[in-house]
Amino acid sequence: MKTVFTLIAVIVMMNSCNGQTREPVIRPATQANRFYTGNPEELAHEVDSFLAQHQGSQQFSNLAALIVPHAGYYYSGNVKVDRETALKLTEDSVFTYHPDAHDNEHCLEVQLPFLQRLFNESVPPIVPIIISTNDFQQLIHIANVLKPYLNDDNLFIISSDFSHYPSYDDAYEVDARTQRAIESGSVSHLIAAVEKNRRSGKRNLSTSACGQVPIITLLIMCNEQYDIRHLLYQNSGDISGERDRVVGYHSFAFLHPVSSATQQSDSTFTLTSEDKRILKDIALTSIRDSLDGKPLATANSSLFTLHSSLKRPCGAFVSLHKQGRLRGCIGHFGEDVPLYEIVAEMARAAAFQDPRFSPVTRDELDDLDIEISVLTPMQRIESLDEFELHRHGIYIRKGYRSGTYLPQVADEVNWTKEEFVSHCSQDKAGLGWDGWKDAELYVYEAIVF
Repeated sequence: MKTVFTLIAVIVMMNSCNGQTREPVIRPATQANRFYTGNPEELAHEVDSFLAQHQGSQQFSNLAALIVPHAGYYYSGNVKVDRETALKLTEDSVFTYHPDAHDNEHCLEVQLPFLQRLFNESVPPIVPIIISTNDFQQLIHIANVLKPYLNDDNLFIISSDFSHYPSYDDAYEVDARTQRAIESGSVSHLIAAVEKNRRSGKRNLSTSACGQVPIITLLIMCNEQYDIRHLLYQNSGDISGERDRVVGYHSFAFLHPVSSATQQSDSTFTLTSEDKRILKDIALTSIRDSLDGKPLATANSSLFTLHSSLKRPCGAFVSLHKQGRLRGCIGHFGEDVPLYEIVAEMARAAAFQDPRFSPVTRDELDDLDIEISVLTPMQRIESLDEFELHRHGIYIRKGYRSGTYLPQVADEVNWTKEEFVSHCSQDKAGLGWDGWKDAELYVYEAIVF
């Protein structure tokens, strides 16, 4: 990695880019003993403990950008500046340098200890940028200047918390709406979601995202061409127990699009961004048509442009969430039905046939978040050495009993590989904690969106 770009707050002022001949200026840590301990040894131990909790979590080889919180470490868990790049950016009139830009701004400083501990002595230089305008034409200009740097050599980090100060339940509702908009990759959807949150009348809601402008800038740069993965959501009430006034925290990963050449050389099953959009449309249409008493959405497949990948038989799960909480989940492993039909059937089943929940009503449609997991063919394994946590889902079968956990379940719990399989054996297949040891084990991967 060549450079880390950090886009912050509400572009724009560059730090430490006052010419290449000056001696480097070391900026003091203004947030020590506020957002984190001022003791270097204690800070290193604290950050290492956070990182250790997520060893083996999702890893991406094509990571382009992240959206991460900047709260105190209780909630969210000095690097060189790339002066050459910073100076080059200031050659454009949209960027200027202010040496005191970050003096009272904590969101950059909260990120740096994580970079230091992750990269140790090889931590890449950074280009810290504060966005100080919400003029949309200016944001387009900024995005166009920064877009050439959105490549495999660099990583963009957008520092933002989300809802500020609503109640616990209200935070889950408005943050889920913002999440869906960001995952869509659409700037207009995000602006509409923020406006809907503002007009919702939620008590004490002061903002949907304190970094919404740099998020918008990133979405303009990505132009709906990037795969956006939601990694985790919590709010401060999940940690402190306080439910009256909370702050929401999302994290997202933006993945570089896979080139057509790479797709053609890769024998694994892939879906384009357009394929995913069509499948989501099919899922939503299936639920809406069912409420209207119409046949399954795929009965009239002419409504959708079905590429060859969507006609390929494979399994899929459809999960419905409302305000961040599960509202239904049904899937099918068999590879006897085309993917687009499976998605339509599973969306309807998740909405109306999951025995854990009451059927979805028409009033809930606008608040539903649809997650689709397209499954790769299952492979029999003989040992847990062949099972990779976070990458593989597990399917356990013994006699007439069976059960599965999707790969993304590992991202929601803090289990070891053995605990993951044992929980599936006990909680899903009904075989007991050690029942998997003499059962048939299968692994599969999932394309989740």
